[in-house]
Amino acid sequence: MIPLCLIAGKTMKAEGPHGAYDNHRHLLSGARRYPEIWRLLAGLVLISVVVVTLNALLFAVVAGLGAPGSAAAFLTGSSPLALLVVLSSFVFATFGVALGARLFQHRSLASVLGEQSLTMRQFWRVLRALLVLALVILILPPYDLGVPLIANLSLSKWLLLLPLSVIAVLIQTSAEEILFRGYLQQSLAARFRSPLIWMGLPSLLFAAGHYSPATVGDNALLIAIWALAFGLLTADLTARAGTLGPAIALHFFNNFTALLVISLPDNLGGLALFHLPYESSDTDALRPWLFVDFALMIVGWLTARLVLRR
Repeated sequence: MIPLCLIAGKTMKAEGPHGAYDNHRHLLSGARRYPEIWRLLAGLVLISVVVVTLNALLFAVVAGLGAPGSAAAFLTGSSPLALLVVLSSFVFATFGVALGARLFQHRSLASVLGEQSLTMRQFWRVLRALLVLALVILILPPYDLGVPLIANLSLSKWLLLLPLSVIAVLIQTSAEEILFRGYLQQSLAARFRSPLIWMGLPSLLFAAGHYSPATVGDNALLIAIWALAFGLLTADLTARAGTLGPAIALHFFNNFTALLVISLPDNLGGLALFHLPYESSDTDALRPWLFVDFALMIVGWLTARLVLRR
């Protein structure tokens, strides 16, 4: 992953004194007023406390209401209700960032996202381009995944749940971008000039959060590397755009497909229209598709890059 950062650095030099990441300076204006590392660390502690406390309260309420199945099973998102709750609970991370930014950097959540109208404009432009890309891929061969898919929800139920599902996925993906490509990246970039630090460190933490050998077995390291690459690519988009809009659009598009269209049956699959006929721990079946995901991730990033250049 280091070569990507080095390439980004060379691009900055090649494009003049401001470089490819010139827009990132505008996004950093709030964080640069209070760049001390202790402020970032204090904010991260506060965010952790907020997320852990509010999640504990939420799932205590869910358990008190007599949600079917064990708490562990509920957290896997195996039913539509369970997954809606799990995804929506990411709003606690956004709330934590808002508190941390306000208390320790004296700035608003809006400053983490970027200028509002530009953020929305870039989000929709990138998302529309990714939807067109998806349609192009859909009409090109091969016309199946090589394995018979298993219906999870009826089309009518899936469509009925779709508005809530879209909102829940947007909450989850925007929360992760606000934390990693927003609060973390901006705070580090306000203190350190090297993209190896302000792109690399949040991406490593993002990858660590996706490392789960207990769930995905021998594919755990490969999935973590995938997450590291995804973090670097969305960090690059954020620095080029000067807002979180494109990164949220790419993340939302990826998770919409993976959670709401075709998902694994044993891990966050409650809202999917279809399930794959194997579980996340099936290394031999899942690994080839992880490499396909790598390729699609790069194509999606390049598509977003092209949109931002217009």
